[in-house]
Amino acid sequence: MDEGRPIFVQIAERLENAIIDGSLAEGAQAPSTTELAAFHRINPATAAKGVNQLVADGILHKRRGIGMFVSEGARGQLRERRRNAFAEQFVVPLVLEARKLGLDADELKNMIDKWGQGAAGTDPAGITQEGKR
Repeated sequence: MDEGRPIFVQIAERLENAIIDGSLAEGAQAPSTTELAAFHRINPATAAKGVNQLVADGILHKRRGIGMFVSEGARGQLRERRRNAFAEQFVVPLVLEARKLGLDADELKNMIDKWGQGAAGTDPAGITQEGKR
């Protein structure tokens, strides 16, 4: 767990990540607050707060006497929300900075393509993560 952020937010994000990556499918039963609390060694009320946030957002829904389940359409909803957040946090500032530098769309795309290849372990200069060429 990240000490700098509220634990209930981290619990909600971990469940969201599991839904986005498909390890927690739509219609599947989500871990109970007791299971989450035991696994993460946290107060059950804290785990419940994270789960209840997802219920309020429509990502999870309760089935009385059975537990929490992933709502239909939750994966798409989460992916759309994350795409929007990604655009606001990264794409918009990137485009604004590119404009300041006088880069056109093609130059920016080429830079993204070039540096994106480095994400697989090698930067565009040919240096690996181990520092070797």
